[in-house]
Amino acid sequence: MAIKTYGLMGVDWEERVNFERLRAERLARIKKLLRASEMGALLCFDMNNIRYITATHIGTWAMDKLARFSLLPRDDEPIMWDFGSAARHHKLYCPWLGDDRSRAGISTQRGAMSPESGRAEDVAKKIRIELEERGLLNEPVGVDVVEMPVLFALQAEGIKVVDGQQLMQKARVIKTQDEITLLATACMMVDAAYDELYRALRPGIRENECVGLVNKVLYDLGSEHVEGVNAISGERCSPHPHVYTDRALRPGDPAYFDILHSYNGYRTCYYRTFVVGSASQAQVDAYKYCRDILDRAVNAIKPGVTTADIVKLWPKAEEFG
Repeated sequence: MAIKTYGLMGVDWEERVNFERLRAERLARIKKLLRASEMGALLCFDMNNIRYITATHIGTWAMDKLARFSLLPRDDEPIMWDFGSAARHHKLYCPWLGDDRSRAGISTQRGAMSPESGRAEDVAKKIRIELEERGLLNEPVGVDVVEMPVLFALQAEGIKVVDGQQLMQKARVIKTQDEITLLATACMMVDAAYDELYRALRPGIRENECVGLVNKVLYDLGSEHVEGVNAISGERCSPHPHVYTDRALRPGDPAYFDILHSYNGYRTCYYRTFVVGSASQAQVDAYKYCRDILDRAVNAIKPGVTTADIVKLWPKAEEFG
């Protein structure tokens, strides 16, 4: 196979995912793009962007809080602010952050901490101090996502805020060797989940039971987060509702699934469609039609091709109803 997968353990007799190289190449990539941009620094609140830059992670429970933040000044190293215990953990176990670049400090947690707490102003002051020390206060600061009180506080400190999200997108869109391996490994786990799911499909099993089965397989294999499992069957298949129910599968039902999970921060959105029991001729014909469309798309993919180019190979949406 063109894309390799390995065992999940670290061993001394084979190079697998090289995490030191992964961290270094990601950081070097965003540093280069930042240097070439109009921005003097990049401030991130999105945990995926923070992880890309700092290689820190405290669990997916914090992903929607916007509490943690990192600052990457131009031509300098990233600084990480986190919950106090997490900041201490990073100091102990993330030597790539150095002695003084893992610090305690959080934002408003999407408004859970009242304006009177002064959290937004505290964040802005911390950022201003770092920019002043480096002579960057008059340079634009790219921000990926931000709470409105924090945005206003940054502006009150004289900081010009610009869109930093697209810079992060540009950095992350091209994957390194180790990122590709991690993506393939995440897919390997879903392969296993689909095999177990196929064996379990029968009349009477419910969509939610399928979701539970997939979660168990993935977590047993080492997934760090099962973001979602779309389990859709029978008449629910069109239009796609994007959520499972307790509907019981019936003989002849189409049943399709989309498994979204993360392994070391690298995610899947991996669909498969099955028939419960025997397929009808109409289902066989539909499968052949869809397979032809997908094969044409796969064969057209090469460096430089966009999703807009691929869509031109497909029937128009109106043809699907």
